[in-house]
Order: sequence, then C-alpha cells, then structure tokens
Amino acid sequence: MKTARAVAACLAASLLAAGCGSVDGQAGSTGGDAFSFAIKSDPGLLDPAQVQNTTTYTALSLAYDTLVNVEADGRIVSGLAEKWHVTPSSVTFTLRRGVTCADGSPVTADTIAANVAHITDPATKSPAYGVLVPEGLTAKADAAGTVTLSTPEPFAFILQSTRYLFMVCGAGLKDRSLLKSGTSGSGPFQLTSAEPNQSYTFTRRKNYAWGPGGATTSDPAMPGSVVLKVVGSESTAANLLLSDQLNAAQFAGPDRARVTDIPGITTTVQPNGTQEFFFHQGQGHPGHDPAVRKALLQAVDLHALGQIATAGTGQRPTGLVTQPRPCPGDTVTGHLPVFDPRAAEDALDAAGWHRSGNGIRTKDGKKLTIRMIYGTSGGETMEAAAEYLADAWKKAGADVRLRALSDAAYGEVEAITQDWDVDWAPLGVTLPTQLLGTLSGPFTPEGGNFAHLTNRRYEDLTAAASKLPGPAGCAKWARSESALLDSDDLIPVVDKTLTTAAHNATFRLTAGLFDPTSIRMTGAEE
Repeated sequence: MKTARAVAACLAASLLAAGCGSVDGQAGSTGGDAFSFAIKSDPGLLDPAQVQNTTTYTALSLAYDTLVNVEADGRIVSGLAEKWHVTPSSVTFTLRRGVTCADGSPVTADTIAANVAHITDPATKSPAYGVLVPEGLTAKADAAGTVTLSTPEPFAFILQSTRYLFMVCGAGLKDRSLLKSGTSGSGPFQLTSAEPNQSYTFTRRKNYAWGPGGATTSDPAMPGSVVLKVVGSESTAANLLLSDQLNAAQFAGPDRARVTDIPGITTTVQPNGTQEFFFHQGQGHPGHDPAVRKALLQAVDLHALGQIATAGTGQRPTGLVTQPRPCPGDTVTGHLPVFDPRAAEDALDAAGWHRSGNGIRTKDGKKLTIRMIYGTSGGETMEAAAEYLADAWKKAGADVRLRALSDAAYGEVEAITQDWDVDWAPLGVTLPTQLLGTLSGPFTPEGGNFAHLTNRRYEDLTAAASKLPGPAGCAKWARSESALLDSDDLIPVVDKTLTTAAHNATFRLTAGLFDPTSIRMTGAEE
C-alpha cells in the first residue's frame, strides 16, 4: 500500500530534439561551457505528470516552466504568469505574451488548461494529484490570455501548489508518449541527449526571456549546456568534484567533509527535511494516554537524539513543512518536553505504571511495551538513533522492541497491520495542507491518519486557516502545528541537512528544483 504520506515523502520534485523537430532559432546552444551536476539516480520516465522522485523533478526543472516561481525565502515571483489574483478557492493568472515552447509553438492559456485537465484526469493516475496538486482542481482559459484555477472548496495554498506543475507544450501536449525519454517544455534548456543511467544533456535555448522575475538566457556566463551525470555514490561524486570532472554535487553523508573548506570549492548547507516520530494513539497502545507520551519524551534528550540520527550534521527543527515554507516562523521551540528523567519516572508512577522486580513497568498486569518501527533506508545513523531511544525508554522502565522495515514492507505494517507503538516517520511535505489527511480525519486503513490522532485544536485551527488565502492564514497554520506538539502528537527531532558543493560555477537549487537562469560559469576548467 502506497500512502499519500509515502508519495509526498518521495516526491518533495520532455522531447529530444529529434522528437520535437530540429533545434531552431528558439532552441539552441549560444556557446559557453557545459555545467555538469551529479544526480544520484536515473530520472526514469520524464513525463511531468508521472514524477515520483526528487531526481526527476530536478532534471525536469531545467526544461519546463511553471506559472510562478518560489524564491529561497519563500517569496512568490513570476513565471509563465506575470501577475495573479488569489481568492480562497481560485487563482487567476495573466500570462506573459510571447512565450514559446522549445519547438517554437506558442504557450497560451489553453496550454495551461490542457495540462491541468490531464493531471487531474483519473485515467492519468498522476502521483501528484491529491498530494502536490489539490483534488478537484479545474482550469478555465479565456481569449484574453488569462486562466483561472479553481477548487470546489477553499484551498489556502492554491497559488503555491502550482510550483510543481510543470507545463508541457508543443508536440508533447498532443502525444504524451514522446515524454517517456524527452522533454517538450518552454523552459530555458531543452533535452538534446539522453543516455539512461549515465548522463542527460540539456542545451540552452536562445531568446528565452520569461524566467523567475523575467530572467533571460542572454548572459554570456550562462553555460551552453547542462549535463546531469548519474553518480550513485557520494564518494565517487566527491572524487569527480575534487578532480575537476564535475561542477557541482550534493552530499547528505560523511563525504561532505571531503569537499568542505577546499580551495576552489564553495559549499552551502541547507535543511533537507525534518526527522520525526509518532506515538500510536489508538485504544490499547501506551501512546493513547497523554501522560505516558509526555513521560516517555521527558526521558529522552531530543538534541542528542537528533545529532545521533544525523551523525552530527543536523539542525534544530523549526517547523513541520520543508523549506522554503509558505509560512515562515518557528512553531517548535518551546513546545517540546524538556529532558528530565526524574520527572519522567514520577509521571509514569502517577499514571499507574510501576516497576516490577525486573525493572519493567506494569499496570493492571500488562507490561509497558513499546514496539518501535523505523526504515532500513535510514542506514546506520537511523539504527543508532533507534537504539538510543530504546535505551532511554528501557531506563525509564519500558520493554522496548525495535523493528527495522524495508520501504516495501513499511506501508503494510504502518497502515494495515498497525502492530507498532512508535513510528519514526519523516513526513516531507511542502505545504501545510498536505498534512491534513495524515494528522487528522479517518484512521488507517480507511483513511490516512496512521497514528490515530484526534487533536481538536489542530482541526479547528486548520479548518479556519484553510478558508484564508496564502499568507492570510499563516498565523493559524503556525498555531495548529504548535498545538500538535503541545499534545505530544508528533515529535520533530532534527532537520537533516544537505551540503551543495560547487566548482567554477554558481547556481540556485531550491527544494530540489533548479533555477536554471541562475547558473553561471565562473572559471575555466583545467
């Protein structure tokens, strides 16, 4: 079973020149060096409506435009649309004039409407529909060059949700089979060579002038092409970067140290998703009792746990949504229990859980058993974090049983059999609205509320916030997140980080998406 949580966690993401016609005056290299960037896996199917992983989104962001763009600080700036008007359940975009597809065909309001109709068509079975793209979304175009996107009910972030809606145009809009291994977009680059599991080359288009805030491809420092090299090992990527065979790569593991503080290589560190865990609050589970939840958290040094889970590279979490967030601010600080093992002991005693002769706490003849599940894909650091939690809870008198699960088995145990009490489950969402089906509503297996949460304050605040467009509801969204933490419904432990290293180039890559017009070559390759 693939839950919406799993799809959203995997996502937070084009015609070859031969298939889209020859590369004419609208699409072609203007000279300049090639910019090479390491990607960790093959992008696979290149149809924007079928994207299921970040690598594919990264690749497609070079060749496709969206209606608006998001800056690193979360600000919305222009894309295909030069201006927009937002209501609680709609957004009307006025499109730029003169935008063309890579094959020279125009991009119009009808183009936008056709993309929305395709991705929301049940027959398409798009992984993004209902997760990144709101359910019930419709689009209506008019001859004046505007297009209105609407939802049946108020949807607070209808504008922001278009950030991952890549607009297919030209031949690919008429024949989606062309998108299996090619691009058909209006973006600043066009896929001109694809060698699966090896490399993908995107060539710069001439006369492109509708990037973020009106950015163009006219700067001679822009590369003539971008080459995405498939490099599965971070160690290999570091070797290639250090030997001048790559311009840039990203590192989540220990190899980041090899490329940090090296002359000629610049590095930046960004948050890369929050690590959190949940207590199952269904009847018969220890987490059903709020006093037990709080006591178990008081028994854990969450800062130390976070450093173990990230091998010392993590940052203190400040919210449940990945950055850049539509609602800035800190919803975490001051809303988590303070590490106090003595208070944890007292609280468990007061809740009726008393130590027996072997040190394990019991109540009414039942042991305080905590069954924790976590993913094997988290590697050695995740295993160490689970063991740290187990040790802290054993010291508090719990019988802790750890269970590592593969990605394939996780959904079945988490949502169907539900034989767990604690679930280390990173959410990985880009909008607060994407949390609603996971943190409220029907319980699994009928719904997506896998931890069986019932937080009335969260539900009331999100219901009110959902009726307000974008920033107008941010105060309520922030209070709703804090309400979850005040009730110990979920526990954000740490933000993982990602180090981006660059050599002889500068660029912006935000939330897995390139700002292609920001790429600049800054020095000659040796």
